[in-house]
Amino acid sequence: MILITGATGHLGGTVIDFLLEKLPAKETAVLVRDKGKADKLTGKGVDVRTGDYNNKETLLSAFKEIDKMLLISGNDVAKRLQQHKNAIDAAKQAGVKHVIYTSFDRKKEDGSPLGILAQSHIETDRYLKESGLVWTIIRNTLYADALPMFFGEDVLETGIFFPAGNGKVPFATRRDMAEATAAVLTGEEHGNRDYVFANTHYYSMHDAAVILSDIAGRQVKYHNPPQEVYTEELTKAGVPQESIEMGVAFGEAIKTGEFETDRTDLDKILGREPVSLKDFLKQLYTPG
Repeated sequence: MILITGATGHLGGTVIDFLLEKLPAKETAVLVRDKGKADKLTGKGVDVRTGDYNNKETLLSAFKEIDKMLLISGNDVAKRLQQHKNAIDAAKQAGVKHVIYTSFDRKKEDGSPLGILAQSHIETDRYLKESGLVWTIIRNTLYADALPMFFGEDVLETGIFFPAGNGKVPFATRRDMAEATAAVLTGEEHGNRDYVFANTHYYSMHDAAVILSDIAGRQVKYHNPPQEVYTEELTKAGVPQESIEMGVAFGEAIKTGEFETDRTDLDKILGREPVSLKDFLKQLYTPG
């Protein structure tokens, strides 16, 4: 049986949908913190199990009779390394044979502008590889789906205001990554391997502005402010400090080429080209 953690999240839910195209629901289990919020999953016929990354005992119970598990990284950045260790330890103790982890793609193993966001992934990768379990590390690039968070609500009118310089990212859609992840979960040849899930083309914020200009039928500018100006303007607009700091960190990572790793396995796993940024943004911003 295959188990998906983070099942009520965007990535987890989409992986489950693709998985159910390949496997009977009775061969699929999901982990949630609150069963009361899992009605949609229950309706799909999957085995809904409760567990908390912070409580190893609940994980031990949830992981019983599981052969393969997708460990989707937690959202609590400060606690997630220990949470991931709890999940890996519980999987090993419960007899899970193979753990697939959703990590992130990067150029550097140390000194990333993303700080703890990066380090918790990197240390989880190491811990899983040293666990004695069969492992697969999926190094996801930045989701194209995250761009509206960087763009703001009125991007077609105000332009892109983001301190990312001329750095480029092989943005890929969450849906493409989920489809490829389901393929890895159901394949038998993926043990003890690292995969990079990224697009085959790289895009700068200037490239994104050109695409948005075509969609809007008028020029959408890319404004590349210094970090201090970006922070000042967003603070004036009432954006939470945590969100501003995250924007600064991702902007610097993009600017310094952290995601320009020149490697991807996504097209090979999918058996086709990933959805382009142009097609994704047209679907997202074209009225209709």
